Amino acid sequence: MKLRYLGRSGLRVSRICLGTMTFGMEGWGCDQDEATKITNAFIESGGNFIDTADMYSAGVSEEMLGTALTGHSRDDLVLATKCWFRMKPTANAKGLSRKHICEALEASLRRLGTDYIDLYQVHGPDPFTPMEETMRALDDLVRAGKVRYIGCSNYFAWQMVKANSISAQLNTERFISGQHMYNLLRRDVEREILPACVDQGMGMLCWSPLAGGMLCGKYDAEAGPEKDSRVGLRSAIDLPRYWRDESFSIIRKVVEIAEETDRTPSQVALGWLLQQPGVTAVIAGARTQQQIESSLIAGEWDVTDEKVEQLSNVVPFDEGYPRDWINTTFSNIE
Repeated sequence: MKLRYLGRSGLRVSRICLGTMTFGMEGWGCDQDEATKITNAFIESGGNFIDTADMYSAGVSEEMLGTALTGHSRDDLVLATKCWFRMKPTANAKGLSRKHICEALEASLRRLGTDYIDLYQVHGPDPFTPMEETMRALDDLVRAGKVRYIGCSNYFAWQMVKANSISAQLNTERFISGQHMYNLLRRDVEREILPACVDQGMGMLCWSPLAGGMLCGKYDAEAGPEKDSRVGLRSAIDLPRYWRDESFSIIRKVVEIAEETDRTPSQVALGWLLQQPGVTAVIAGARTQQQIESSLIAGEWDVTDEKVEQLSNVVPFDEGYPRDWINTTFSNIE
């Protein structure tokens, strides 16, 4: 498994990060036995980077991961989790206040059966809590030895830059990573978020790299998703997010290149992401050992520049304003 440094930090992580949202997930997830097999296969392949969150299956994912890690060397792994979501109906059991961050971390440590987290991430922005409070609280956890590095997820570009600017002013720990939705069907982050990560020295971690399984090439545009498929079970989220005519044009090209290169469509889709500037790792979830073993191939195999360009140009990506203005006026200052 190839490794990369996470942003401008000294932390080395595998290009494939094991995503554990499937652990304990009702309907399209897996049980403890399969979760342990998936985790073992991932680690035995050379993978060292594992991501979870307190809200995945209401804490069950962390518990199952903790069990699955029994017998493995904790210090050889880079364990990441997140906080932000409401975990209880009480007033302060949500968001990024000092109170919730500290309590959420302690709960995650108990569920995971560990005494520290390598990468502690805020799962989303909190408009009700001053960023200074959030960054101070995260820094305190690092200084207490309970967290090694901090990152964010689902932030706007300006929020990442502002958070790191506050850290510079306060002389506290800064974000080293941003975890965002990024795949061939949704390239929104290329407008401002990915360039901001590069500017800030933050590694991009891509969630939903296979667009909910659509980039595996198993869905029929005319028939629609089967009710018991992942997209079918999550139709309220995934249909408006991914299901459109241009998506299937891209998927057809992914399948074509997979056939040309003797790879699977999922390996091609993951490989395309790993060639994008600023991307450190893709978060690959699995509900079976076979699925993670297939994804792991992308951790070693590189898609050629020619194939990357072909995939990128199936549907031209419109960066919108101000990129179009810059493109038409840049000659004035060259």
